[in-house]
Amino acid sequence: MKSVKFYFKFCFISLMAVISASLHAEECKVLTATGNSEYPPYLWRADDGTTDLLGANRLIIDELGKRLGVDIQLQDVGSWARAQDMLRSGRIDLMAGAFYTIPRNQYMDYVYPAFLNTKSVVWRRKGSGLVYDKREDLIGRLGVTVINNSFGQEFDEYAKANLNLQYVASLKQAFLMIQRSRADYALYEQNPGLAYADLLGYKSDLEVLDPAISSEGLYLTVSHKSKCNTGALRGMLAKAIRDMEIDGFMANALTVSLKNWNEFSAK
Repeated sequence: MKSVKFYFKFCFISLMAVISASLHAEECKVLTATGNSEYPPYLWRADDGTTDLLGANRLIIDELGKRLGVDIQLQDVGSWARAQDMLRSGRIDLMAGAFYTIPRNQYMDYVYPAFLNTKSVVWRRKGSGLVYDKREDLIGRLGVTVINNSFGQEFDEYAKANLNLQYVASLKQAFLMIQRSRADYALYEQNPGLAYADLLGYKSDLEVLDPAISSEGLYLTVSHKSKCNTGALRGMLAKAIRDMEIDGFMANALTVSLKNWNEFSAK
């Protein structure tokens, strides 16, 4: 009798597991995603009153959705700090572009390989007299960057231990501070910085210094608290990203988006 009861109990549990997995799969036909909305040519806000994001990362996310048969809804949720908070809390499933850091790894899983690479640089006001040949030259100077921005784990640790950095809500504020000599330099990625300097009319006042402070991969990540975060999903995303890299989709997406940004910013 006990064996019969055990058999029926086992069957019931198995049936519930199948039903649960089926419901879970249905729920995960739609994923939400966000990213840094001040990050051209990778991501930028549409100007049509919607919460749409445009750029290379948008093209990549849309293609990933097609290849996986999943609807990935990429949306602007506000500042870069808020985007990270949304992922941390599980209110958003995916982050469309993040550098690897240990603190971020505590609340989101990274999907390998990186889908694009970008380098971060030192920005200064032209004629400011700031001399920079190596990162040690920044010690004792006042720098500025955007809240919750990262330059990769290694440089983040160096900056925390050695540099005097102020954090502001937007790149516009950071550039305004160095333009007005309220900071000696700004730290930000090169391509997005050039795009925004041009858009804001600061391009003639600011310049990029060599060498870059870091070169990092941009990764797709999945929130630890996302109900859709499974090994199977991460595996499918990883395979699709690798396939897209091999067939040239990533490089083409960046080329197209540089052109699209130039047209967008010229309006």
